[in-house]
Amino acid sequence: MIIAELRCVVCGRSYRPDEVAYTCPVCGQAGTLDVCYDYDALRRMVAREDIERSPDRSMWRYRALMPLASEAAVPPLTVGGTPLYDAPRVASALGLAQVWVKDDGRNPTGSLKDRASALIVARAMAEGIRVVTTASTGNAAAALAGLAASVGLPAVIFVPETAPEAKIAQLLTYGATVLLVKGNYDRAFDLAVAAAERYGWYNRNTGMNPYTLEGKKTVAFEIAEQLGWRMPDAVVVSVGDGNIISGVHKGFRDLHALGWIDRIPRLIGVQADGSAACYQAWKTGADPATMEPINAQTVADSIAADLPRDRVKAVRAVRETNGAFVSVSDEAILAAIPRLARESGVFAEPAASAAYAGAQAALAEGVLSASDRIVLIVTGSGLKDIRSAMRVAGSGHPVAPDIEEVEQVRQALGLPSLR
Repeated sequence: MIIAELRCVVCGRSYRPDEVAYTCPVCGQAGTLDVCYDYDALRRMVAREDIERSPDRSMWRYRALMPLASEAAVPPLTVGGTPLYDAPRVASALGLAQVWVKDDGRNPTGSLKDRASALIVARAMAEGIRVVTTASTGNAAAALAGLAASVGLPAVIFVPETAPEAKIAQLLTYGATVLLVKGNYDRAFDLAVAAAERYGWYNRNTGMNPYTLEGKKTVAFEIAEQLGWRMPDAVVVSVGDGNIISGVHKGFRDLHALGWIDRIPRLIGVQADGSAACYQAWKTGADPATMEPINAQTVADSIAADLPRDRVKAVRAVRETNGAFVSVSDEAILAAIPRLARESGVFAEPAASAAYAGAQAALAEGVLSASDRIVLIVTGSGLKDIRSAMRVAGSGHPVAPDIEEVEQVRQALGLPSLR
């Protein structure tokens, strides 16, 4: 796909793709860039039927709609093509007409963020870049480490030292250079920026690199195609830095501009009460570009951000689709882990189960209605944070190797006997 321009979301200035690497030089880090295309030319180049005939089941089936040369190599890991489950028991429990669960925890490193890293690594290879770097609370880091390892590209990762052990173990196992930052995600983010500037490493940082969103938008492409190009009423997704909901919005915007879908669904962004900067900006009508940092505290580490780096696009995504932000407690997020798992069979980490809790809150607040058909995007596997799941999953039942003790448990739990 040929990029027409990179456009600042704050001031509207346009740049050639080779003119700027990350954010708007005038607006700084708040000035994240939209990757803009010539849709008229694109319509002449590719049709919806071309996509439908593709034998490639990964995110690269949408390559013609992505900012990567047709001859460029891509990482060998199968990213994307994740299942979209019709979840009638979730719909019944929530009180909605229909719910689908998009399980992006099925990606190679266990999160939706593999989509962004796959594109970043592909672009790095095409440009002959020798080192990639990022800051993350864990998932983006694991995604970059895994995708970089698949092609032998060195990765330097900055993570808060408090990141879940399972996520740090992933990074080390992939062979990344892991720097455990004494501070939160925002400190790690700034340190990664400084290192990239000093050493010339390619910076994948969420929001700052405009192409992360272009990888994440493929989840919207898949939802649209998996639903036969018929849009749900709403898509519910958790929000931290804001890049995923912005990517979902961009994906649907691309499809609508091409005439492949007839409307863009409402986007419902879910934030934790302790990390709700975008929610507050939306609720008060404030300009997200002038947002001040907060002290983010939440069990859902993947959506904890003092200052969401893609905040302007995230708030825009909700406002332009007549959607909403909701804010939910850590208790609701944790309770949603077993509820979603027991009603759909999908095991989500806290940041991903927040979408379920958010749908509950959206119904209670009148943002969603009982007649709505929605998609919940599960952004990360529950295996990412076993400790949180164990807090709410309950405990097993110790028994001696004696069938009579099994019988006692059966009776206590009211389990049926077929004899």
